[in-house]
Amino acid sequence: MGHTRNWRLELGASAEGAAAINTRLGFTSGQVVQELGYDDDVDFDLRDAIGDVTGSELVDEDFEETVDAVLLWWREDDGDLVDALVDSLASLADGGVVWLMTPKQGRPGHVEPSDIGEAAPTAGLSQTSSISAAPAWSGTRLVAPKAARGKR
Repeated sequence: MGHTRNWRLELGASAEGAAAINTRLGFTSGQVVQELGYDDDVDFDLRDAIGDVTGSELVDEDFEETVDAVLLWWREDDGDLVDALVDSLASLADGGVVWLMTPKQGRPGHVEPSDIGEAAPTAGLSQTSSISAAPAWSGTRLVAPKAARGKR
């Protein structure tokens, strides 16, 4: 617990950590973010920074209301990426975003960008950007195509 407390204090003491998450991922105060694919290898600093920016903890797969964004942690051996992406849309509000977090190249569980590029359109999503989201994780921003959003 001591180690956990230290990084939380460092992150909480720095508005820069939360501001960087807001800038890179586009989260804003008041948003509800659902987290899927949680395991002990996720980036806890990133999770806490998202909570700092939105003002609330991430909700899990049991959350039954609409969410503004989904944070999906995905590793190569987790199963079928298309199915996971389709499932991530179940609670997502119109205009919402899915952030697909995958281990960076050279790390266990790395997912090839081409696999994401094939899975996203099959799930009805378009890839808009990719970033280095955390030291061990890359983030891919996925949204419903503009034509689908325009039907609201």
